[in-house]
Amino acid sequence: MNNKITFNTIFTTILTCALACVFAVQAHALDGNEILKQVDRNLQPETYEMYRKLINIEPDGTKKEFVLYSVKKGQDKMVALFLSPASEKGRSTLRLNDNMWLYIPNVGKPIRITSLQSVVGGVFNNSDILRLDYSAEYDVTTITDQGETYLLDLKAKTNAIAYDRLSMLVDKKSVTPTTIECFAASGMLIKTLYYKDPKDFGDGLVRPSVLETDSPLYKGYKSVMVYAKVTKKELADEIFSLNYLPRVDELR
Repeated sequence: MNNKITFNTIFTTILTCALACVFAVQAHALDGNEILKQVDRNLQPETYEMYRKLINIEPDGTKKEFVLYSVKKGQDKMVALFLSPASEKGRSTLRLNDNMWLYIPNVGKPIRITSLQSVVGGVFNNSDILRLDYSAEYDVTTITDQGETYLLDLKAKTNAIAYDRLSMLVDKKSVTPTTIECFAASGMLIKTLYYKDPKDFGDGLVRPSVLETDSPLYKGYKSVMVYAKVTKKELADEIFSLNYLPRVDELR
């Protein structure tokens, strides 16, 4: 009798622990995706306008700078307009989901571009410049609690996304990224992103004001984005169309 009771007690305990572990894993996975959504909202409002400077730095220290005005609506629409240098002024790019176009004044209709190309050269590609929410493109596969940070492993939702997998280190206090490693489907490291210098942009938005990147594929090269303004802004759907690209400057 005692052996039977002992066996039943042990079995029940094991089963309870196993079920608890399953529920914990499920909750953990859900928490990871919720953290990723919070990362998105802490980096930028869902709909906004933004000014930023993009700097490409070559191994010899030579720099080329671009100033961009950008607007984004929801999780699938973004436009960026070049304000300088003079040679690029008036150019604009449009992203709708995974589709991208470049408009060049006096050239004619917009031309298709890809996520891995770069309209500015340097280490940042078009996907980086026209970035949508991380949670719109990636699912969290694992989350590791590292004390003051979370380590999120992200998997692309489709093969049309620039990076197949991301390894994102998130500061717990601010719930913003500190570093992101970007990998190809082969497992090769394509680039690393570094979020730096938190700044108060107003309206409760405190986020890194600098994004740097380097890549083992471009040894000695570095690119930097400096954010000067990120502000909520109501935007009409018509703005995010090929016909509107010549008029983006009217939004400023």
